[in-house]
Amino acid sequence: MDQHDQSMTRFSIFSLAKNALSGHANWPEYWRSPEPKPAYDVVIIGGGGHGLATAYYLAKVHKITNVAVIEKGWLGGGNTGRNTTICRSNYLYDESAALYNHAMNLWEGLSAELNYNVMFSQRGVLMLAHNTHDMQVARRTIYANRLNGVDNEILTPEQAKEFCPPLNIENLRYPVMGAALQRRGGTARHDAVAWGYARGADTMGVDIIQNCEVTGIRVEQGRAVGVETSRGFIKAGRIGCVAAGHSSVVAAMAGISLPLESYPLQALVSEPVKPAFPCVVMSNTIHAYISQSDKGELVIGAGTDQYISYSQRGGLQIIEHTLEAILELFPMFSRMRMLRSWAGIVDVTPDRSPIIGKTPVENFFINCGWGTGGFKATPGSGHVFAHTLATGEPHPINAPFSLDRFINGRLIDEAAAAAVAH
Repeated sequence: MDQHDQSMTRFSIFSLAKNALSGHANWPEYWRSPEPKPAYDVVIIGGGGHGLATAYYLAKVHKITNVAVIEKGWLGGGNTGRNTTICRSNYLYDESAALYNHAMNLWEGLSAELNYNVMFSQRGVLMLAHNTHDMQVARRTIYANRLNGVDNEILTPEQAKEFCPPLNIENLRYPVMGAALQRRGGTARHDAVAWGYARGADTMGVDIIQNCEVTGIRVEQGRAVGVETSRGFIKAGRIGCVAAGHSSVVAAMAGISLPLESYPLQALVSEPVKPAFPCVVMSNTIHAYISQSDKGELVIGAGTDQYISYSQRGGLQIIEHTLEAILELFPMFSRMRMLRSWAGIVDVTPDRSPIIGKTPVENFFINCGWGTGGFKATPGSGHVFAHTLATGEPHPINAPFSLDRFINGRLIDEAAAAAVAH
């Protein structure tokens, strides 16, 4: 283990006051930029939220600090910085509820844990129902959630409007017949999550190596022994692949074919305005969801594009369809201007649930297939994947999400329950 020990300046009212005297010019860097060492106990491919959280919990919980996080670009520059920052745990199946609620429990203490404000805001997540089928699905999910200790409740249209006053419940093409509300749900700041985990991991000795692209996985006699990178070969005791939409590409370097498809998923923000929207609202039926950021922008998410692609942009018709739905639900926003739009690359499994665990190649582990719902699971994903990498065996929470389920048929079919609204 690497016994590197770097002191970290703790954020407090006293450190803020002290640095104010120098115009905040003397804050130390959040993390180092080291050169890669020849070998590590664990190499994590992917410097997004999940990869950084994994490194943090490896060091914090399992005391494994000789760890490298390898990122081909900059930290949080992939899906972590491109998602709509929604946090919720109201998933239908027991296995999913356990995983996402584990993440929710960690979210609630994460700012204090990291000594870094991740801006976690439990403003509530309201999921609309527009027809009889939607209401039946909402009730089924609520009952399942309550059995699993997950908060969720049914609202009438009037109660939904009381909770979210901008919501239009009259004269709609898709009438609002009710809603499911998870009060513990909300949003967090995506960049802050990545930076907080990176800062914490670096303090405990983890090497965070940016601008270092993985070009190959060296496999000898069925065992992964290291990674080929743009900065040379790095030997590894174990390798964790947390590369989101490019997971299938990285796994193919080790000779593994994953049951994944990658699609662009678009989002957009409006010009900033004063606080006008109190919660997160989702609609699976009309493929749209919306919240307001702390900067005042309306953050709007759409469905995946129809075609498989690794591009970080999508079709304009997807944005048009989404905004038509948003304006019908919230006509008060009809004269808002769009500020910018973008897309991330989401990796989707056949059952719309992630893959976390071993692969046929010894010492090569994967954490992928999160589809459109990866951000909300960041703390929980990192925590259980760190356990898997440290022990070589899955944590009880991620054991059902093995790659083998596509062989033995034990699928966790969240396709209908998850839909697009994540």
